[in-house]
Amino acid sequence: MTKYLKITLSILLLSCLLPLPYGYFQFVRFAGMLVFSYLAYRASDKKNKSEVFIYISLAILFQPFIKIALGRTVWNIVDIVVAVVLLLTITTSSKKK
Repeated sequence: MTKYLKITLSILLLSCLLPLPYGYFQFVRFAGMLVFSYLAYRASDKKNKSEVFIYISLAILFQPFIKIALGRTVWNIVDIVVAVVLLLTITTSSKKK
């Protein structure tokens, strides 16, 4: 399940590079907050403290309630980096199994 959540969120983040309505970006922030919170919960079950910290930090960064104004360019870079890292975690976790 986490694999599909990561893929879906990566697609949503990469689509933020397109000129879409502002409501879409709000949706992506809310979805990101939910997915990163879930991933933090799953990482805490596995006792992986570093992943918990990273996912909680990302959930706070993407939360839609208190805006973190980084500017469009910086947000695009953040979206790309986070999407690529999420996709890389899928490949590295499947190699470990």
